[in-house]
Amino acid sequence: MVLGIESPAVWLAYVLSLASAVLCVVYGIVHWNKGEEPVKKEDVDWAKEEKTEVEDAL
Repeated sequence: MVLGIESPAVWLAYVLSLASAVLCVVYGIVHWNKGEEPVKKEDVDWAKEEKTEVEDAL
């Protein structure tokens, strides 16, 4: 019995949840300032289309 938990399945669930939290933090730190992907011409064109549609609707 560890910390009052008798079932190994419950103990394993606690350990795995803490391990996954640590893994998420490590992933976030590693990928903190990776930068953004470059803007594609089709994305710029789409944004211009959307802007003109909104302005026309107003």
